[in-house]
Amino acid sequence: MYDLTIVIAAAAAALIAGLAAGLLIGRRSSPAGQKHREVERKLDQVLQDKKVYEDEVVEHFSETAQLLNQLTSSYRDVHNHLAKGASDLCQGKGPVAMVNAASQDPAEIPANLADIQQPLDYAPKTSPDEKGMLNEEFGLDRTATAAEESPTVPPRV
Repeated sequence: MYDLTIVIAAAAAALIAGLAAGLLIGRRSSPAGQKHREVERKLDQVLQDKKVYEDEVVEHFSETAQLLNQLTSSYRDVHNHLAKGASDLCQGKGPVAMVNAASQDPAEIPANLADIQQPLDYAPKTSPDEKGMLNEEFGLDRTATAAEESPTVPPRV
């Protein structure tokens, strides 16, 4: 009927296929495989939660920026309203100087802010002979101290 080599080859192929299927089923059902899948599932969940959180943060700060822009615009409108009312009501006689911010280019830096220097960490000298703030005798009047000490010292004999 069948040749012996065909039967042996079919049995060997079935044995190899059975071993491969058993190995795969064994790995899937083993505690280590289940633990590995559980860790992967948790990692995916954490990554999804992180992405949702990042999206919420971006949305929050975008909305905050929009609300601050609206607030700035509202303050500007209130200031312009008050300045216009003061100018109209005082008929130009009051100390109100209305600057129309709408007519200026918002990218242009005002002249009073254009020349900015960094703050100094020392008091500048008014003359070159003056002792600077870092001098150990700064603020001490040595002539007055010497005059006070000399009468109190008794003469030696």
